Amino acid sequence: MLAITAIAIPLSMMNSAKNVPPIHDISTDLVNPPEFVAIAPLRADAPNPVEYAGVETATQQRAAYPELQTLRYSQSKSELVEATKQAIDNLGWELVNIDADKGIIEATDTTAWFGFKDDVVVHITDNSSERLVDIRSKSRVGGSDLGKNAARIHTLVEELDRVLGE
Repeated sequence: MLAITAIAIPLSMMNSAKNVPPIHDISTDLVNPPEFVAIAPLRADAPNPVEYAGVETATQQRAAYPELQTLRYSQSKSELVEATKQAIDNLGWELVNIDADKGIIEATDTTAWFGFKDDVVVHITDNSSERLVDIRSKSRVGGSDLGKNAARIHTLVEELDRVLGE
């Protein structure tokens, strides 16, 4: 049974790698992606730098995940900060930083099987009668995330909507 598992997991990962672009930095805002603040020092020794991966990554992401775009909510910034914190707690991620005034929430998700640490930053801004929410998820290691960062953003959005009752 262990041998089958040991073979099945890498085969599954190879299959996933064929179906997603070889990128590890995903954002709902490809022009001005949210920046890591408190997480930046935690990534100091990580092979993947804290800076956004750039235009080539944005182009690949746009083709692979066109649905990942800035979210719009009618709730106040403070309500969204609190709901995002609750969603992160519900998902079992490590909350690293909340700056409610700037609308920034940062967290780290540790993958179950290999224990890789991937970082998430949420940025909430006011825009007239609505709030704009952007999310970025970035792997600390690896050239390809096998689609995990996009899936993580989808999971956070689903949990945030659940917390907000939407």
